[in-house]
Amino acid sequence: MIGGQSAEEATLGHQMKLGFIGTGALASAIVTGLKSLEGDPVSVVLSPRNEEIAANLASRFPNVDVAADNQAVLDACDTVMLAVRPQIAPQLLPELRFRRDHHLISLIATLSREEIVGLTAPASRVTKALPMPMIAQRLGATIIYPPDPDVTALLSGLGKVIEVESSSEFDALSVVTATYATYFKYLDTIHRWLKAHDVPDTKGRDYIAALFTALGHAPETAPDADFTHLAQDYATRGGINEQVLSELTARHVFDALAESLDGVHRRISAAGAT
Repeated sequence: MIGGQSAEEATLGHQMKLGFIGTGALASAIVTGLKSLEGDPVSVVLSPRNEEIAANLASRFPNVDVAADNQAVLDACDTVMLAVRPQIAPQLLPELRFRRDHHLISLIATLSREEIVGLTAPASRVTKALPMPMIAQRLGATIIYPPDPDVTALLSGLGKVIEVESSSEFDALSVVTATYATYFKYLDTIHRWLKAHDVPDTKGRDYIAALFTALGHAPETAPDADFTHLAQDYATRGGINEQVLSELTARHVFDALAESLDGVHRRISAAGAT
């Protein structure tokens, strides 16, 4: 049951009530995405933490209310997303009165499911989820652990939902989210090169954005091809793609990336084990 209602009832237009403990950028993205769904199937209760974001959401969307405090969110909702910073969660969560029937969806990446269960007793139904800010535009993917049909139903309208079978698998997939800034730095390097060769700023940015948006769809259009084969498809023998790929490989750029991913994985796994 979600917010006292089944996923089927929610899809039939009966509005569920979803609470948020913590109202930061990620909570804002989720609310924005949910409120763009046809039929507006979700009523939202926000904690007053980050008053500016909460007030902005309440002013922009119908059926979004700001509670007096965090406990009021818990009292009003059966399903609650935990979106507080990991540094304050161990102090904040035990001060709240959770119910046994609460369904908690933790967005706190560096706290394990077991840690959340320990901090929110007697609630025991806890799902970890890792949505990304682009969920506001109903894009991207969200991983959830353990698999839960109600959480999948809630988030499936906002992008792809990938159900994960183990905490170790969840941690490994979480590492992928550490590559966003590097991706944009890669594009920035290309953009700066174009500007150095007298390509106007806007024209170069538009061209890069259009090309890489198209490339992003390549795995969907060739679902049977792995990434190695996609790279080979674009690296025509003797061509310019092969040249750049070979030079970066020779300079161990991709080995360095793999080492960085290992470091992030050790950090995430260690945080979840504490």
